[in-house]
Amino acid sequence: MAKKPKSSNDALANNRKARHEYSILETYEAGMELTGTEIKSVRSARITIGDGFVSIKNDEAFLMNVNIAEFTAGNRFNHDPLRSRKLLLHKREIGKLQAAIAQKGMTIVPLKVYIKHGFAKVLIGVAQGKHAYDKREALKKRDQQRDIDRALSQRY
Repeated sequence: MAKKPKSSNDALANNRKARHEYSILETYEAGMELTGTEIKSVRSARITIGDGFVSIKNDEAFLMNVNIAEFTAGNRFNHDPLRSRKLLLHKREIGKLQAAIAQKGMTIVPLKVYIKHGFAKVLIGVAQGKHAYDKREALKKRDQQRDIDRALSQRY
């Protein structure tokens, strides 16, 4: 049986709320340090990144508050679903992230989790919080664009 071709958007988990709540200024791709049962749960898309954030301690980046469900066929050595997971980044990238979050109003949020060459990767973004009026403006622009696209598709 032939394998189906991988598309560029094979995300196992997306954080749509982050794009609404924050302005994403810069993105980084990081590996995750996972245990055996965690990677099995991630491959079956049993991961929630909506409330997650990245914390930097002792020049190491950690993914916090991300829920990877327990593996159903796991035994007594199953993992803790909400444990902090180390992110695999270069030292200079961690330095840039530390400098970015030192500024007021900046945070680092996970945007997407996916598998690349057999390894679990997370796309993290340096983000700045949006105000309520910015969110309303974005919603208004999206609705206007949808109306324009709808009118053009009916015309042709």
